Amino acid sequence: MVPEAELEQTEAGLVPASAGWFVMNARDARWFDRPGKDSLPLTGCDEFEAETYFPMLGMSIQVLAPGEPNSMYHWETEQEDFLVLAGEALLIVEGQERPLKQWDFVHCPPETRHVFVGAGGGPCVILAASSRQFQKDGPWGYYTVDDAARRHSACSDVETQDGNVAYAHVTPAQPSRYRDGVL
Repeated sequence: MVPEAELEQTEAGLVPASAGWFVMNARDARWFDRPGKDSLPLTGCDEFEAETYFPMLGMSIQVLAPGEPNSMYHWETEQEDFLVLAGEALLIVEGQERPLKQWDFVHCPPETRHVFVGAGGGPCVILAASSRQFQKDGPWGYYTVDDAARRHSACSDVETQDGNVAYAHVTPAQPSRYRDGVL
């Protein structure tokens, strides 16, 4: 029998504190906020949480303001999938720009270079999911440089595997409670 996980109440919201099944409302969970982007890493915000409680699957909700990227242009060793739940976004994939709207689904096989940028007149909500099967065995992927991504402030200045280098010019996200109106 699989046990129910413990959920811990922190200043920023609920977080898993043990392995097992659980039910948690997104508005009660720990979010991360930086100017123009709110995110809810449903399956761990750091290596410890991901590897301890969610070693097989990564999933997050990302809320982007118009013009804000969800990450730096990169590729990963794992498959990733994305669903636009609300609003509009611009997908930059393999150097191409593709406009996205509500209910557009994006599949990225391993090593697909990509990033999302909020678009339209309001926030964009994206559900992101990825496998974690091979990340523990080697490099997770790579931040790459791309002209289309650079036009949208969505790529590192240099190619690197170091997140600190790739995000050196980005204000770090801070743990926060859900803000009314984000979803």
